[in-house]
Amino acid sequence: MDLDLMLSTIVTLLVTVDPVGLAPIFLSLTHGMSGGERRGVALRATLIATGILIFFAIAGRQLLDWLEIGLPAFRIGGGLLLFWIAFEMVFERRTERKQETADAAIDEHARSIAAFPLAIPLMAGPGAITALILLSSRTDGNALALLALLLLLCFVMALCFLAFLVAGRIVGLLGRTGSLVMTRLLGILLTALAVQFVIDGIRPLMEGH
Repeated sequence: MDLDLMLSTIVTLLVTVDPVGLAPIFLSLTHGMSGGERRGVALRATLIATGILIFFAIAGRQLLDWLEIGLPAFRIGGGLLLFWIAFEMVFERRTERKQETADAAIDEHARSIAAFPLAIPLMAGPGAITALILLSSRTDGNALALLALLLLLCFVMALCFLAFLVAGRIVGLLGRTGSLVMTRLLGILLTALAVQFVIDGIRPLMEGH
C-alpha cells in the first residue's frame, strides 16, 4: 500500500468512525455502570464493529458484483454519502443525530448496548462501511495492500476502545468548544475525500469504461 493510500485510509476511517466523538455518547450509554462493566461493553462493541467492518472490507466488492452494482456507481454514491456525513459534521448535526439514536435505543436495549447502538450503527455505520468498500476497491486485489487496510482498520478500532476507556478524560479535556472545533476540521477533510471518491467514479465513465 503506497503512502497516499495509507494516509487517505487512516484519515477516512478516523473521520467516519470518529473515536473521539463517540466518547461522550459512550459515557451516556453506560451511565450508572461500574468500571468493569464499562470495559466489558467497550470490548464487546469494538469486537463486533471490527468483525462487521472486516467483512465488508473483504467481501464488499463481491457483494456489489452479486447485486450487479458497478464500482464507478458505488464510488459516486458512496462519495455523496460521505459528503453528506461531512456536511453534518461541519454544521454540527452528526453528533446530535448519533446522540438521538443512542437515546432512542438505551431504554429498550439496556443489556445489549454493545451491539446496538454502539457497534451498529455508531461505530460500524453506513459511512464506515461505505468507506471501507471504497478503500478496499483501491487495493486492486493486492493481498498485501488489503492486509495493510485491515491492519489500519484494527488500529482505528483499537483507538475507539481506548477512547471508550478514557471517555471521561476526553470529555473533560476537550470540552464543548474543543469537540466542535475538532469535528468541523475533520468534516472539512472528509469533504475533500468524498469529492475525490466522486471524481474517481466519474472518470472511468467519462473515459467510456
